[in-house]
Amino acid sequence: MKILFAALLAVFVLSNFDVADSSSYDKIVYHSKVRARKEGPNVCALQQAMGTKKKYFSTCRNWYQGAICGKKATVLYECCPGYMKLDGMKGCPAVAPIDNVYGTLGLVKAISTQEYAHISKLREEIEGSGSYTFFAPSNDAWDLLDEEVRSALVSNVNIELYNALHYHMANKRLLTKDLKNGLVVDSMYNDLGLYINHYSNGIVTVNCARIIHGNQVATNGVVHIIDRVITAVGNTIQDVIEVDDDLTTLMALASGLLDKLGQPGQYTLFAPTNDAFAKLDSDVLQRLMGDKGVLQALLNFHMLNSVQCSEGIMSGQTFETLEGHNIEIGCDGDSLTVNGIKMVLKKDIVTANGVIHLIDEVLMPDSAKQVMELLTPSQSTFSDMVSELGLSAAMAAEAEYTLLAPLNSVFTDEVMAIDQSFLKVILENHILKEKITLGQLYNGQRLETIAGKFLRVFIYRTAVCIENSCLVRGSKEGTACGHIDCVIFLSLMEMAGLTDLLKQEGEYTLFAPSDEAFAGVSDRDMALLRGNMNALRTILLYHFSNGVFIGGGLETGVTNLLKSLQGNNLRVLHANNTITVNTIEVPENDIMATNGVIHFVKTLLYPGGKTDSNLSDCQLLCWRNKIYPDYIATTSPNMVLCHVNHTIWFTLFSCSSNNSVITCALWMGALSSYGGKAMVAKILAKIMACPAFLYMTLHT
Repeated sequence: MKILFAALLAVFVLSNFDVADSSSYDKIVYHSKVRARKEGPNVCALQQAMGTKKKYFSTCRNWYQGAICGKKATVLYECCPGYMKLDGMKGCPAVAPIDNVYGTLGLVKAISTQEYAHISKLREEIEGSGSYTFFAPSNDAWDLLDEEVRSALVSNVNIELYNALHYHMANKRLLTKDLKNGLVVDSMYNDLGLYINHYSNGIVTVNCARIIHGNQVATNGVVHIIDRVITAVGNTIQDVIEVDDDLTTLMALASGLLDKLGQPGQYTLFAPTNDAFAKLDSDVLQRLMGDKGVLQALLNFHMLNSVQCSEGIMSGQTFETLEGHNIEIGCDGDSLTVNGIKMVLKKDIVTANGVIHLIDEVLMPDSAKQVMELLTPSQSTFSDMVSELGLSAAMAAEAEYTLLAPLNSVFTDEVMAIDQSFLKVILENHILKEKITLGQLYNGQRLETIAGKFLRVFIYRTAVCIENSCLVRGSKEGTACGHIDCVIFLSLMEMAGLTDLLKQEGEYTLFAPSDEAFAGVSDRDMALLRGNMNALRTILLYHFSNGVFIGGGLETGVTNLLKSLQGNNLRVLHANNTITVNTIEVPENDIMATNGVIHFVKTLLYPGGKTDSNLSDCQLLCWRNKIYPDYIATTSPNMVLCHVNHTIWFTLFSCSSNNSVITCALWMGALSSYGGKAMVAKILAKIMACPAFLYMTLHT
């Protein structure tokens, strides 16, 4: 029993080592086998893109998306490599017979290749002793070959066909796990290289031909079926550019700039044809030719530092170019796409140091564009207005600028109705006098516009903002209380001696109560505020915070604690495109001023958490008890006395109990501190019976 267990354990461990040591291709085959386990033993699930003959062992992504290259994929079940069906039995329970390489070609139905091996006198070689790898074209692959080329091969069987087949072979056994990405295998035709690419999605290519059925083991080697006939490769990418009549413009522009394409490496070049360059405006082409730095960036943007054959692409993937920015390579059916556009005219021109895809568009990186060319369609209104107002023409060609371009949605009817001369000034303040990238910005930085104004930079945890605009958010211009009435707030600021705070240099955030915020404050409450400068200053300073905090700079979904100038925290929340402070909604935000930002609120804010604009006298007085330094508190939990300007303000509760429900009547009064203390003693005697928890309920 122990021996049996040990044997089973050994088999399990070895099988897992086999999977762990396997290649991406082998893992995909294994997973395809797992997905088809309900169909019986040794069955693999394949997916076929509708409208094509292409079949693929299923990857996780394609399996769950149910699509390959944007086309719906149907599921097929076939015997996994090395197995076969038996009549009357489920799945593929039998091990396929093993034969020499020539016989294996027949077993895997590569009939055309087997026939050509016979007539070219290659048969005797691959039936004999030795160890070979044969990358055998499928029958469909031979049918895809140009008829003239195929006829030339077959008519000269003793030389051309024999050499062509030898180029598909290596003089040793190479399984898919041995076919590493970037490997160059010496072929049996003059040792010319076979260029292997093994992609993470399980695709393996040889000279960009895909292995569609791999690892067909033979007694004297292995056969891999590929989807096209491959030809010998000797030229580099640079060699191809120099002799291709469709690439003469590229050759002229790239002279002296693409020497690396003549050196060993692994490159992909998306080569614009002559027609592609002809589509460019003459001034753009002239500018490219006159600036080697820009031209180098343009050429590098068409190059990858890896070989990307079309057959290795099953969905959109992002790749970094030699220029440093990314492009997306994808597929749409049989077409290769770049940045989602079908622009590839001819694909998979294999060279000794990579692959070329001919494209009919020039890919223009940002580094090769003029500043106005960087604008996207979502910023077209800004672009149009800059041109119409003459700002585009005024920008010197040799100078560098940075555009702070608002989105189209910012240009409302109200904005477009602004006087043209004033609008021009506004737009001038969206153009910086220097080229500066996002990574060069720092907090407190001042950026000069072409209008001579300076814009401030604010760095937050989750945003980088210039004035009140974060990333691509539109700019809103305004001054304090420009279009919202805040006369009362300004009068209180003046009364409290705080108007200098509104004017002095610095960086502040102000939650400014509009006149509407005071609508719910009674005349008596306003009298209380105006009657004590200490209390008034305390409340007003609670509306200010040091630092500029705009909506886009607030971390969303969490409470942002901003310490007020009064000392207590303001609890600011930015969620669902709404800003609240102490749970009170901010209807108008991000009004920029030279020394900070203004957010308008419709409710007066109180330290200690009081946010109700309709405070009762009791609440106001009890709150004042918390902030006045000269308060006098009695021992009674239900009475608060505040000594202010020789007057004792008090709150008094008269409480009674009915069915365990406590009700209280409230009185408020003011006694002169001169001769009124006897009255206070009488009041205290009346309220000693009120429960202590009532005070806590009302005033905590």
